[in-house]
Amino acid sequence: MITGADAIVRSLENEGVEIIFGYPGATVCPLYDKLSKSKIKHILVRHEQHAGHAASGYARIKQRPGVCMTTSGPGATNLITALGTAYMDSIPLVAITGQVSSDLLGRDVFQEADITGAAEPFTKYSYLVKCADDLPRIIKEAFHIASTGRPGPVLIDIPVNVQNQKLEYTTPGEVNLRGYKPTIKGHAGQIKRICKAINNSEKPLICAGGGIFAANAQKELKQFAEMINIPIVSTMMGIGAVPTDHPLYAGMLGMHGKNIANQAISESDLLILIGARVSDRAVLLPANVGNNTKIIHIDIDPAEIGKNLSTFIPVVGDANQILTQVMSAQTERKSDDWPGLLRSKKSKIKIDYNPRKFGINPKGFVNLLSGMLPNDHIYCADVGQNQIWSAANCQIRQGRFLTSGGMGTMGYSIPAAIGAKLADPDKTVVAVCGDGAFQMNMMELGTICQHNVDIKIVVMKNNKLGLVKEIQRNSYKDNEIAVDLTGSPDITAIAKAYGIPARSIDSMDVAEEAIAEMIRHKGTYLLVCTVDENESSM
Repeated sequence: MITGADAIVRSLENEGVEIIFGYPGATVCPLYDKLSKSKIKHILVRHEQHAGHAASGYARIKQRPGVCMTTSGPGATNLITALGTAYMDSIPLVAITGQVSSDLLGRDVFQEADITGAAEPFTKYSYLVKCADDLPRIIKEAFHIASTGRPGPVLIDIPVNVQNQKLEYTTPGEVNLRGYKPTIKGHAGQIKRICKAINNSEKPLICAGGGIFAANAQKELKQFAEMINIPIVSTMMGIGAVPTDHPLYAGMLGMHGKNIANQAISESDLLILIGARVSDRAVLLPANVGNNTKIIHIDIDPAEIGKNLSTFIPVVGDANQILTQVMSAQTERKSDDWPGLLRSKKSKIKIDYNPRKFGINPKGFVNLLSGMLPNDHIYCADVGQNQIWSAANCQIRQGRFLTSGGMGTMGYSIPAAIGAKLADPDKTVVAVCGDGAFQMNMMELGTICQHNVDIKIVVMKNNKLGLVKEIQRNSYKDNEIAVDLTGSPDITAIAKAYGIPARSIDSMDVAEEAIAEMIRHKGTYLLVCTVDENESSM
């Protein structure tokens, strides 16, 4: 007989869990006691929300669910934003929360919160465990649900008394959940329709979303596009699905995207959406999709197909599988001028390297930074103007671009970078954020130092909440309110207080040398880049 806490640890080990991101409290002490005797490494973050973001960064690079753990009450509720962030971007997480003793549930005792109820809109599924005997089965199911179909976060809420209950541990069998049978393979009839539509089109276009990464279909997407000579645009979550310098890639589309990408989607006669939600900031913009454009929508989640955009050919399934099926059908298209026309337009786009009277040029800096990093680097962008500068100007060749797309969560970049680095220690990982976002996650410098996580941090500093200021300037007659960050600390001094080397620059004249110094440094390095507060995101 073993305790419920022992059963949890054993079950996590059986799932191949190597790292857990968390913050302890009284209702998870039994679990932490057993975890200390396990080979699983625990990373103590400095805020529960960041445990979820770090697990997200880990999951996106490791290609399996990230695990985070908190105590009950405020520990659990602090995790909700991270769960919502992962839910919107379809990131597989397993979140374990402690809960008050089951006999006290509903009595408003100390640090009791109905976390399964509170987090219901932001989780793929949730469990409130009432008996220790159920733990092995529930944990196995949680990992299965999080990582199959459309990935997402699963919450397991475990009362403290259940962690102390005794059970006879039995390894659960294969998961077989009635009513949960995600479709993986595309319908053969729909595959034939796709091939026919492609052969009959004159200006077909692929729009790649984050589902390409969830399906690990980057190689298949590139092969498919090259095989039939179809240009590609991407959503923000799809950046890096093919190298940004690929001849067939026209850039990110949408509200903050490239003009050429938006023009391509409006001119295309056949739009092939793969793993994209069709959000309001991207494909759904009325000016983007042409009136006569036929839509092929490929997605693992049938609820997304046709939800926001009428679909000519709906195909439910895994992007990797479906792309392989289409290529096996030996689709061939005659060579035409459509990709060449877009390529010609793309070649005329010049990165804005123009110097500024004050501060760096953020667009040019992002392009320079990503160009100097190793080809397989991992770029973690925060939210705000820095995200737009990054998405529009970074170079992703063999690496990954991580950001919070659907929820737009400030404070995502540094904890996500921590998780990404721990998932693949050999990769160079950079987190880029604004000074507003930095102050939402700067406490994680302590996590970085405690666990010797080598990441590079770039802070775009303009002493403003830059994107909100820009919106107020453009839409509210320059009526700036609550965007001034006066009173902020000296960021380089903060870094040095943690023992992290730091430098500040305010001119592109020294940008290349400063970036080179940051990359050469063995260990974490923080670079502050002063930006004019009136710099536009576009």
